[in-house]
Amino acid sequence: MQKCSLVGPETWVPADRDARHDGSGCGTSWCGISLHSPGDGEGPGAKDMKHRLGFLLQKSDSCDYSSSQGKKEKVSSSQRPSQEEVRKWADSLENLIHHDRGLAAFRAFLKSEYSEENIEFWVSCEEYKKTKSPAKLSPKARKIYDEFISVQATKEVNLDSCTREKTSHNMLEPTLSCFDEAQRKIFTLMEKDSYRRFLKSPYYLDLVSPPGAGCGPENCKRNHTHSLDCNSNIISQCA
Repeated sequence: MQKCSLVGPETWVPADRDARHDGSGCGTSWCGISLHSPGDGEGPGAKDMKHRLGFLLQKSDSCDYSSSQGKKEKVSSSQRPSQEEVRKWADSLENLIHHDRGLAAFRAFLKSEYSEENIEFWVSCEEYKKTKSPAKLSPKARKIYDEFISVQATKEVNLDSCTREKTSHNMLEPTLSCFDEAQRKIFTLMEKDSYRRFLKSPYYLDLVSPPGAGCGPENCKRNHTHSLDCNSNIISQCA
């Protein structure tokens, strides 16, 4: 901050940002500047200058708050997918999970049903197939196998014994396609089961409804609080 001075009874000097009025004649601090008067009391000029500084600071804080609120509102509106995008999710599970916000919505729905291991396995397989270093294939494959496929897996997915056995054999020499069959099986399982329930759930219906739609007899049957939680989960997963 630049030093400045005024000719007259008041003198401006730089002050410590944390300075406080302690009754010792040090003056009061605003934004790193202290106002000192040569006498024990404060002249009219000093009081007037204090008043102006206080008003300007309050105005600045108010502007900052308004700007912050405006940005938050813009972010919230921009995070909601368009009606066209959401309608495409109903065409196929592939359309849904290949869209970032669609995947987030479906993931939130599965989490509410305590069955998110299927989509987590599918996503892990997609990421695994992007591995470029051959040296990283084996440790990544083992991690996915231990987490989703092995008998003692913490998030075991529902695979038939034949697919499970074939995938286990693939672990001997992991390749980019070693999980392909297991991934297809889980995709088909989600497509026939959880995907259909998702399209009838508030996680989808609240997004496909036009923003600001009135609460008619049918809409009011849904739990409003649950709907807000659904959208909050989707937005947080996309951020």
